[in-house]
Amino acid sequence: MTTPDNKPRSHLPMRNTVPARFIPYDAKDPDMVKTPIEQLRPPEGAPNVLIVLIDDVGFGASSAFGGPVATPAAEKLAAGGLKYNRFHTTAICSATRAALLSGRNHHNAGMAGITEIATGQPGYSSVLPNSISPLAKTLKLNGYNTAQFGKCHEVPVWQSSPAGPFDQWPTGGGGFEYFYGFIGGEAHQWYPSLYEGTTPIEAPKSPEEGYHLMEDMTDKAIGWIQQQKSLAPNKPFFAYFAPGATHAPHHVAKEWADKYKGKFDAGWDALREETFARQKKLGVIPPDAQLTPRPKDVPGWDDMPEAFKPVLRRQMEVYAGFLEFTDYHVGRLIDNLETLGIADNTLIYYIIGDNGASAEGSVNGCFNEMSYFNGLQSLETAEYLTERIDMLGGPDSYNHFAVGWAHAMNTPYQWTKQVASHFGGTRNGTIVHWPKGIRAKGEQRTHFTHVIDVAPTILEAAGLPQPVAVDGISQDPFDGVSMLDSFNDAKAPEFHDTQYFEVMGNRAIYHKGWTAVTKHYTPWIMGPKPELDDDVWELYDTTTDWTQSKDLSKEMPDKLREMQRLFIIEAVRNKVLPIDDRMMEKINPDTAGRPILVHGKTQLLAGGMGHLSENCVLNVKNKSHSVTAQIVVPQGGAKGVIIAQGADIGGWALYAHDGKLKYCYNWGGFKHFMVEGATPLPAGEHQVRMEFAYAGGGLGKGGKVTLYVNGQKDGEGEVGATLAFIFSADDGCDVGKDGGSAVSPDYKSGDNAFNGKVKAVLLSIAEDDGKHVLDPADVIRIAMARQ
Repeated sequence: MTTPDNKPRSHLPMRNTVPARFIPYDAKDPDMVKTPIEQLRPPEGAPNVLIVLIDDVGFGASSAFGGPVATPAAEKLAAGGLKYNRFHTTAICSATRAALLSGRNHHNAGMAGITEIATGQPGYSSVLPNSISPLAKTLKLNGYNTAQFGKCHEVPVWQSSPAGPFDQWPTGGGGFEYFYGFIGGEAHQWYPSLYEGTTPIEAPKSPEEGYHLMEDMTDKAIGWIQQQKSLAPNKPFFAYFAPGATHAPHHVAKEWADKYKGKFDAGWDALREETFARQKKLGVIPPDAQLTPRPKDVPGWDDMPEAFKPVLRRQMEVYAGFLEFTDYHVGRLIDNLETLGIADNTLIYYIIGDNGASAEGSVNGCFNEMSYFNGLQSLETAEYLTERIDMLGGPDSYNHFAVGWAHAMNTPYQWTKQVASHFGGTRNGTIVHWPKGIRAKGEQRTHFTHVIDVAPTILEAAGLPQPVAVDGISQDPFDGVSMLDSFNDAKAPEFHDTQYFEVMGNRAIYHKGWTAVTKHYTPWIMGPKPELDDDVWELYDTTTDWTQSKDLSKEMPDKLREMQRLFIIEAVRNKVLPIDDRMMEKINPDTAGRPILVHGKTQLLAGGMGHLSENCVLNVKNKSHSVTAQIVVPQGGAKGVIIAQGADIGGWALYAHDGKLKYCYNWGGFKHFMVEGATPLPAGEHQVRMEFAYAGGGLGKGGKVTLYVNGQKDGEGEVGATLAFIFSADDGCDVGKDGGSAVSPDYKSGDNAFNGKVKAVLLSIAEDDGKHVLDPADVIRIAMARQ
């Protein structure tokens, strides 16, 4: 165990020198006192720390908690440690991650929901207060080496470009010395947009060469730990391993999905019954627990068309293969600790899900998850999906499973991710392993715990106090409570008595076994939400009703009112008010009240710029705009991408094909609208231009495209419809190539760079009268001035 020391660790960073009491003139003076250079270290015996946080996995998915998906690494870890079967998250990803890495409730950490819907309200801003030192920073300032791998969804969107600021990037203000992964909510596992530190990089190989992000980030994590123990063996590390898996898109090689061939043929209702029985047999739920009924908004398996069921089964096979594949690589990481001989004094948290399983695939599931966010899910018909059944999980898909599977993955609880009111959205199986600190093997703990309890537990295990001040700023106290007492005492008193939950109006309060909950909206049902005061509250006594199956609100109205009052008290204390259930208004930064990176109606991009997320590029959706580029065409003709935004799941590209200028608008992968120039581009320097005249009349409408070469009209055509809200959550804008998956079928992913030179590209939004802000002469002048 950790040996306490007397260092002044409450104020960080600590002073690193002490004034000498006697300073001789000559270093050879016999009274000279040698002052050793003291290296920054935590107290002796402080453990290494590894947090594994899997994405979008419900309580009833992993075999470690009775689920149908084999997770041998999780089972092995649990056999040597502890399972916590009442561990909770916030019901949505950014919020859970902010809470995990701060030890504070997510609104207190400024992260009410996801970064893309931040507002100007303190609890909703996505800005971490400087009165909250991230866990990694606190550990680093106490002598730990720190590294993060995988997903980071806590960077404010206006700070997510390669220009920063990097205050909330992992290696900026986040406290991590090394980062390898992606910034945002999800990643294309075959074609991710990667960063190393704050530098955008390309994946080391293509999917055809065997690339997958899960394997890549595991290799990087193993390599970092090996190097750290080689160079600083007496210094502990904190590694945060947060895969994009198993968030959509569900990407995995066919052989992993095929392991589950036929195992889900009976459908999701039968799967819930099977999982429920296994959970009771395994003991992760009590013998008297009740299986909650399927909500009316979740269709029954028997209600689905028989001809469509092969697709639905394949969706679940792919997801299961993805989760097992993820666990396999977590196992590789843990095996590496054993090989290095450091597993015994490594405190491991394996948190199986940052929220419940996701229902964002809607009723049918989808081939392209972005159709959900663009309001195009009606196009993901049974026929459309059936035609693409063999592509699910592969590099050309961006798939998600149906609501029924998500609900089954949250067995035995009600609802799903985003539904913070019920345990289906917030309860996640968690395993803790630390042989040097936990005597018990293969035991279970039933204490109510929350993701905010992890940070205080780690500090206590390392013999470190919560800092009073960091960088001269007084620190807010932890909202979480250390779990350490429960590590070696199954009968330790409950320590986390009260906890609120809230995501976009779905809300609940837990207090000493009682829960009062209200579901405000259903994630996969679009349309107006009810008034907050019209929400219907439910009341459950979870000391006798483990799964929230018996609503006592009508029998015990006084208890319900007591709990509702407590929710208001906690909401005020934790910056939850005013509750903000808006969606469209929060997506738009102008109505949300958050900063934007790009101001005005023009943006000049230099050749070679890339990895630019949608929040870093002028928004050309739902309006007339132009794209003008200054290019140099080599002898032999032009070929390749001049500029592209988005991916094969949606976006646009201006490029040269067969020597001619061409424009492609990819409408969510459903249709490609092509407009081609009439004449080949001759060698030499040229200005090429695409003007898009938006049809108007609402969001997502079409328009007319006109192509120009050196100011002369060269082609025109119609775009029948556009994407109203988002092109890609992962693939950004690139100048001189199309990184990631290809927007247009005319060229290949990874082999599409422009064969000449792209000097500059100007994006311009048309004025109200339809005229563009800069004429071609201005574009040339600006482009040439920047060379």
